[in-house]
Amino acid sequence: MRFTDPYLLSLLLLIVPLFFFGRFSGGTVKFSGISSFKSIHAGAKLNPRLILLVLRLFAITLFILALARPQSGKTFSKISSNGVDIMLAIDTSGSMRAMDFKIDDKPTERLTIVKNVVKDFIDKRTHDRIGLIVFGDEAFTQCPLTLDHGILIDFLDRTHIGMVGESTAIGQAIGTTVNRLKDIKSKSRILILLTDGRNNSGQIGPMTAAKISNTYNIKIYTVGVGTRGKAPFLTDTFFGKRFVYQDVDIDEETLQEIAQATGGKYYRAANSEELVKIYDDIDKLEKTEVKINEYTEYEEQFKWFLLVGIMVLLVEILLSNTKLRKIP
Repeated sequence: MRFTDPYLLSLLLLIVPLFFFGRFSGGTVKFSGISSFKSIHAGAKLNPRLILLVLRLFAITLFILALARPQSGKTFSKISSNGVDIMLAIDTSGSMRAMDFKIDDKPTERLTIVKNVVKDFIDKRTHDRIGLIVFGDEAFTQCPLTLDHGILIDFLDRTHIGMVGESTAIGQAIGTTVNRLKDIKSKSRILILLTDGRNNSGQIGPMTAAKISNTYNIKIYTVGVGTRGKAPFLTDTFFGKRFVYQDVDIDEETLQEIAQATGGKYYRAANSEELVKIYDDIDKLEKTEVKINEYTEYEEQFKWFLLVGIMVLLVEILLSNTKLRKIP
């Protein structure tokens, strides 16, 4: 709430002298003696006619407030974003079943950890369009670029191991990303490709796809996940479910070359904490410029003060000519 002409509020200082002047002034009645009035019971000490004075002063106060033009305002924010278009490519091959990562010290499949970390990353990129690609034997778009991150996370939750086969088509994942991003105009276009293996499937090689990506100015951050050495897999055996350890085979050299060829960066995550730090680092490297312009719209409110003031004045006039009328 604000007043357009606040200096007019100084007229409220007149209310106090008007109150005292009105309180001690009034009509007089001439009579020859007071003996007849002595028998009248005194009754209440409060003069009922003070009500009229209070109503009159209240009406004047409201008129002064209306004269100062009170306004109520609503603040709006206009957000303009020079955002980044991000494709997340996640490996769903059979090797993502390895349980070398932990949640609360409990062995957990790699894909489960990856999904949790990626969700946190998505939540931080409020003003960016993000899409999801999954790859195994082939690669396909699980969710196209969208600002509706709720839908994106829903599609991420539906992602599961083996949904595109058991192999690893890194080059195919990059090629699918290029098809999605090459015709889109934006400040920056990036791919965050996460895998725990080496390219052994697909119709296009990783480096060929990386060179095409660089042609379209699509930067690629590559992330290799998995412990160094042997990784545990929970397997059905004659004695029930048991952990069986297998060698981890990540083609780090190719992942480094892919990142280097496109101006990106390669990361290696051997545990959950390192994976969190990697996505935090990428979040800091690829900042989105956001401008927030705030403006306020004001609406005139003087009519309400004026209306209530008129109503109070009418009540005062009505009472002064009926219940509280005075003798001339």
